Amino acid sequence: MPVAYDPRLPAEIADPFPSFARLRLTDPVHRSDVLGGWVLTRYADCRAALNDKRLSADRITPFRDHLQPSARERVADLLRLLGQWAAFTDPPVHSRLRGLMNKAFTPRAIERLRPGIQALVDRLIDPILGTSEIELIRDFAYPLPATVIAAMIGVPRADLDTFKRWSDDLAAFVGNSLATPDKRDRAQAGAVEMTAYFRALAGEHRRQPQDDILSGLIAATEDGDRLSEDELVATCVLLLFAGHETTTNLIGNGMLALLRHPDQWTRLAADPSLIESAVEEMLRYDGPTMAMTRIALEDVCYGEHIIERGDRLYLMLNAANRDPEIFPAPDRFDVGRVDNRHISFGYGIHYCLGAPLARLEATIGMSSLLARLPGLSLATDRPEWSDSLVLRGVKALPLRSTPAPAMVAQ
Repeated sequence: MPVAYDPRLPAEIADPFPSFARLRLTDPVHRSDVLGGWVLTRYADCRAALNDKRLSADRITPFRDHLQPSARERVADLLRLLGQWAAFTDPPVHSRLRGLMNKAFTPRAIERLRPGIQALVDRLIDPILGTSEIELIRDFAYPLPATVIAAMIGVPRADLDTFKRWSDDLAAFVGNSLATPDKRDRAQAGAVEMTAYFRALAGEHRRQPQDDILSGLIAATEDGDRLSEDELVATCVLLLFAGHETTTNLIGNGMLALLRHPDQWTRLAADPSLIESAVEEMLRYDGPTMAMTRIALEDVCYGEHIIERGDRLYLMLNAANRDPEIFPAPDRFDVGRVDNRHISFGYGIHYCLGAPLARLEATIGMSSLLARLPGLSLATDRPEWSDSLVLRGVKALPLRSTPAPAMVAQ
């Protein structure tokens, strides 16, 4: 009996993993009429597809070509912006953009951020220490990475609330292959505003260069080449968007998994040296990126199916990360898991540029939360999940905070 997979259903949005398991077992290369493409759920297939030169990361061009001229004109600014994201380009364009961005995200450059990230984490935790109720996304998981990446780029902290609105509207489009016209219109409006914002900010940085990524991108050259104005704006928007969405969802999903498995919370609290493996397990168990999309440039074979030129493939990373062929007891959340070869940050040339930063933020953030707020518990076990096929995260995570016995005694 064919497996029915409809990612629009509330039950699938909340918990897609039972359907992923059935697909992986009975129909691992699944033709979806709902999505109009192929859904891949096995680790081997997803990893191979991520590194397959016959598949394109450019999902913007076919989307634009599919639209009627009037609809295309309504979202022209949005498509122009997204079409220059490195995440949606192939070599040689991707190689050029990536080369110009790499210098800001070297391991040494990221490690230099550690003291500042720790100080920010402490500032975010301080005001919630004495409260009994916390909303983790609003109070911690969003402001932590958003503040860090904004400072790295050169965006004033006072503008973060505005960028949150723009980012939410963009996420509703980028993260959802079934985006409605209303979502497209909101994303288009956000693209216009973000483009104008970064053009103005770039002008300020040209006149007065700063020690930040924006000034670095303006000055950066690769074999004598520079970013065009449109590429500069698109790259800044991508960095700001991706630079907080991934870590926000990683911390939110990770905390939810920890609190749903109190034995693992206790284990990690008792042995903080497990924090790095715990973060890797959070990435594997319920990672912040549900899927990546590819377009077939020619006929290709996956499983027993011929995927025709122009067909769309959905590489379900979170399904691949629960493949029992790779991960023993894949549905068990284990903060001490070893040989954790998850693909939550992708694989190959599009491997996430900001992975070291996301890992550092999550490691510092989660270890500090465990140490300073040991009495956390879920206020609800059924949080509302974002309606997204690509991004995976809760909209809010209400928590209760009970002071530890030693704190009460004081």
